[in-house]
Amino acid sequence: MTKGANIKKLESDLWESADLLRAGSKLTSNQYCMPVLGLIFLRYAYSRFKKVEAEILKDRPVRNGRVLPIESSDFAEKSALFLPKEAQYSYLVNLPDNIASQNLISVEGHAMNSLGEVVNNAMGLVEAQSEQLKGVLPKDYTIFSDGLLSELLRIFNNDALDDVGGDVIGRIYEYFLNKFAKNIASDDGVFFTPKPLVKMIVNILEPEKGILLDPACGSGGMFVQTGDFVNAAGMVANNTMTFYGQEKVEYNAQLCLMNMAVHGLTGVIKSGDEANTFYHDAHNLSGCCDYIMANPPFNVDKVKSESAAAAERLPFGLPSINKNKEVGNANYLWISYFYSYLNEHGRAGFVMASSATDSQGKDKDIREKLINTGHVDVMISVANNFFYTKSLPCSLWFFDKGKSEKLKDKVLFIDARNYYTVVDRTLNEWSEWQLKNLNAIVWLYRGEIKKYTTLLDEYHAALGSDLPFAEIKAQLQEDINAKRKEAKCAIEEADRREKKSVQTKFDEEIAGLQEQLIVAKEADWLYEKFGEGMYKDILGLCKIADRQTIKEKGYSLTPGAYVGVVPVEDDGVDFAERMAEIHRELLNLQEESNNLMDIISANIKELGL
Repeated sequence: MTKGANIKKLESDLWESADLLRAGSKLTSNQYCMPVLGLIFLRYAYSRFKKVEAEILKDRPVRNGRVLPIESSDFAEKSALFLPKEAQYSYLVNLPDNIASQNLISVEGHAMNSLGEVVNNAMGLVEAQSEQLKGVLPKDYTIFSDGLLSELLRIFNNDALDDVGGDVIGRIYEYFLNKFAKNIASDDGVFFTPKPLVKMIVNILEPEKGILLDPACGSGGMFVQTGDFVNAAGMVANNTMTFYGQEKVEYNAQLCLMNMAVHGLTGVIKSGDEANTFYHDAHNLSGCCDYIMANPPFNVDKVKSESAAAAERLPFGLPSINKNKEVGNANYLWISYFYSYLNEHGRAGFVMASSATDSQGKDKDIREKLINTGHVDVMISVANNFFYTKSLPCSLWFFDKGKSEKLKDKVLFIDARNYYTVVDRTLNEWSEWQLKNLNAIVWLYRGEIKKYTTLLDEYHAALGSDLPFAEIKAQLQEDINAKRKEAKCAIEEADRREKKSVQTKFDEEIAGLQEQLIVAKEADWLYEKFGEGMYKDILGLCKIADRQTIKEKGYSLTPGAYVGVVPVEDDGVDFAERMAEIHRELLNLQEESNNLMDIISANIKELGL
């Protein structure tokens, strides 16, 4: 089972357990979802707390033979949330059944006689550590019986969470956000953004410092990923970045604040009617932003055109309007807003419905004006099944008002619809290496050869060899085949009681080789196309087109219109002959089916049924 599949199983198991309890509690989803998300928040915060605590203690000064005590400021420097003892998950999950006998006193000085009161107190203690969390965390845990709440705490204390690592815990947290918000997420074209798409946007924009706005921020994934990117570059995100968000649904804004806090990030998030981006620039940031990142709701209709126009931010004019003075499809409202928020060197990256790259009417007029600014930078087509709740394809759009002169007339098109990793039949994703490979195409387009060669070095280091990638790939495949043969013989020769352990040993060894093979295949995929770092158009994958070419294509921004299609190799099979064979096979199967039905009917008659 792949790492992605293992994580999905863990997500599913946790959800199934928690959902069974929800069903047995007679509480509605609205009553139940935020408290459960609060517990996952605490569990995730505790995991990050322990990880960061270990890092701090590693270099902690010693005075008079004693290690200096850890303070909340130490955690702020590491972009993590400090947790007092009574708010730590291990403390809560290990409390005895009889809470009243423990003589526990809340932060307000009241005696606590139930587990619900203790968890409420923990939430209050966490809020005291973060100004932006005040009044955000759930504190209604007394709606649960102590037995039910104790079981929920136990469920989310699954040891597998620690084994799979902090980033994956974040994904599980996001998974639960998605599951509980499924109804919200599938209304009005709203979809929670999968992490691979967020990472691709952040990786291409390469945020360093300045103002970042997400005017459709949902649960805050863009902020969290930006924080990780900036921190990984050796900076402190809270010192170099200023985060602003707008989210019409207040429930989602709460999740955003929780998600940011657990990652040690601070920002200004506005919610409610004043944060409806169609009608309000809630932070007065038009023309001020260094970065725009968003996954707005797709294909929204019935937006009041007069109110949208009054809010300005429409440098290319309004999209088509119906007789009721409504915008029938708001995709180009969003696109116009994103462009207008950028300052003179700003960059934008956002998810958009695939249909927007080629839509006609007023949309096409807006797109033509947009293309003629020279600020459209990169367009990427994404395959189906990247979203949790929908199977629709989408596109990633990138603007750059600070493009170099040599790129001002050009747009990079990437068709990634055939490049992804299958997690299961309903979900695809980009692996970390695939994200890097797609990013590498953008580096070469920008002339950033050093970043590309550094990635090649990273591949060699991961594979532990300086041999050509094609050779490493071939050798790994040979090693896997040899190991399978060795395993078969060893299992056959092993004592009956040892067969299982022998099988497990070889399975682990083969799995390790297969993981290496996956890395080698991705390295070879990249090197085969671009060698030591020379960009070239690749049929079916990428192409750089100038504005004249785009004009000739009717101002389409659909990557497939430019990159072309890789010709299907002739497999030597005669199509007509093969179809005739399939037809004969189908007739034979149908005849067998009819015969079986006759036999079953006769048997039923004999039984008198």
